[in-house]
Amino acid sequence: MVFRISLFCLLLVCCSFHSTNDVGKKIDSFNGVPIYYNGLEFTNVSGRSISADGYNLGLKYQCVEFVKRYYLEVFHHKMPDTFGHAKDYFDPTLTDRAFNKKRGLMQYRNVREYKPQVNDIVVYDSYPGNNYGHVAIISRVMETEIEIVQQNMGLKSRAKIPLVNFYQYWTIADYSILGWLRKE
Repeated sequence: MVFRISLFCLLLVCCSFHSTNDVGKKIDSFNGVPIYYNGLEFTNVSGRSISADGYNLGLKYQCVEFVKRYYLEVFHHKMPDTFGHAKDYFDPTLTDRAFNKKRGLMQYRNVREYKPQVNDIVVYDSYPGNNYGHVAIISRVMETEIEIVQQNMGLKSRAKIPLVNFYQYWTIADYSILGWLRKE
């Protein structure tokens, strides 16, 4: 009986520790830009985030909001098209290493001769269970892996992904990744 009560209390504490009350809490930062917790459900919405001058950053604590806020704070870059789901940040009609007018950034396809760089925006396609895709910022590039920083993945603000070099071609070895965007 004591074990059941203790286990119940432990589950209650663990589940309530990251409840909806923690949404908006800073969990990490990269280059001085905070990364916020968005709750247990990636579809959680807490209103819209707008910069002091009225620029639309996106839905609060979503991945897109972090990426746009990061590019605004670090590069003073405002995307010409301020709307769209994460997957929409990659324009599949463009050739490799083309200028993406909607984002005001150069676009690179995954599996090309260009190696990704720190501060690039990685764009994931939609997949079963997530119709919106995902975006993240590359925080480190090593010879065999990259590290990304991201928002709206629970408490997991960083992840490492294998980077493969085959002859002159570089591939971020997650085939949901469409490519990356870069401020040049």
